[in-house]
Amino acid sequence: MKVAVVGAGPAGVRAVEALLAAGIRPVWIDEAMDGGGRIYQRPPAGMRRDARTLYGFEAARATALHAALDAAKARADWRPETLVWNIHPGRQQLHTLSAGRQGVVEYDAAILCTGAMDRVVPVKGWTLPGVTTMGGAQIALKSQGCGIGRHVAFLGSGPLLWLVAYQYAKAGAQVAAVLDTTPLATKAGAAPGMLRGPATFAKGLYYVGWLRARGVCIAEGVTPLAIEGEGSVSGIRWRDAKGVEHHAGCDAVGIGWGLKPEAQLADLAGVPFDFDSLQHNWVPRRDAAGRAPVKGIYLAGDGSGIGGAEVAELAGARAALALLQDAGHKAETTALDRKLEKLARFRAALEKAFPFPAHLAAALPDDAVFCRCENLTVGELRATTAGPQIPAPEVNRAKAISRAGMGRCQGRVCGAAAAEILAACLGCGVAEVGRLRGQAPVKPIPLTPPPLVTTP
Repeated sequence: MKVAVVGAGPAGVRAVEALLAAGIRPVWIDEAMDGGGRIYQRPPAGMRRDARTLYGFEAARATALHAALDAAKARADWRPETLVWNIHPGRQQLHTLSAGRQGVVEYDAAILCTGAMDRVVPVKGWTLPGVTTMGGAQIALKSQGCGIGRHVAFLGSGPLLWLVAYQYAKAGAQVAAVLDTTPLATKAGAAPGMLRGPATFAKGLYYVGWLRARGVCIAEGVTPLAIEGEGSVSGIRWRDAKGVEHHAGCDAVGIGWGLKPEAQLADLAGVPFDFDSLQHNWVPRRDAAGRAPVKGIYLAGDGSGIGGAEVAELAGARAALALLQDAGHKAETTALDRKLEKLARFRAALEKAFPFPAHLAAALPDDAVFCRCENLTVGELRATTAGPQIPAPEVNRAKAISRAGMGRCQGRVCGAAAAEILAACLGCGVAEVGRLRGQAPVKPIPLTPPPLVTTP
């Protein structure tokens, strides 16, 4: 049986581990130089720092995952620095690119563990040099031991906001401000549900308390007004919960409002998508075990719905066991299913505590740039709803008219905000507007066709 696993984060590691235990040697593909995913990203060879410095409270989990990763790499058909840029479900083929060489990996079953990326709300001035996503700011710190600036402000909401601000302050950066768009009352209302994950909840409280104790400017329930600067970032302006305007000087800004699945490959595989109103994300359809409605396709980790690293590990193992069960193997999954159900209840509380601020995207001024690749303004997108150009509220029609999402990122960054802006203009729900359809290649590849190598 030919099995391919795409992704070597927490979900991919545990999926491969389970397959190897059953005697199946999968082709294991990851775009990065090494595995671990973004959450447990390793620094490059030659740059060594202890796990406690890199991963903080997650050091033990990261170390255990890295040990499993290294053991599995030696037994699997491990292919790092390899981009899967297309999937052909009819032929059961993955199209890859590595070191300038095009390849085709054939499979009977594929487990897609494609992870997630930052979800962004455009802010006036967010295209200035010095502005990066929260995840990008964290990757710089983990992989290269450097920050995005010396005097950094963080804007957004969700657990990653507080974690990255804490990590930067611990690393010696001056944190100019931590600006949370979620009101304190919203988070307090979800606190009872978050007690289902006491360790995670306690870590979050610790980060906030640690930052407050060191005099870091913290504001909750804020409305971002602008990131300012001429040629580079010089400051950030916001309005607090009482409507008072504030300003903080800084030389860099990290932004992010939670995560969204990197689900383009699932889309190209023909998996249908559903709008998860709690996560405020479009997610590929799968059952509790990770089976997609498309034969031979299994989904696990944040690429199939945001759950976090612990959920991803369990879901990766569960998807592999589902694949094995479908192939006629016996597998006991009761305990695993119970753990996943328990963590899902905690995740629901977390989503209620940090809801996506759709109202901020809908209220952006006309002159704000929302699509960086094509340099499109909010006003230009709104103009597509005037007259007969959009006969139905559909984001792909707006894309065809305005070029929104046609650039290098293919809407991975601007798509969520574009849908909110469009829905507000049309007076409908964001689920009615739809989602930008995935297109191959999922990331840029050379135009000159390299040599083709087929892997049976």
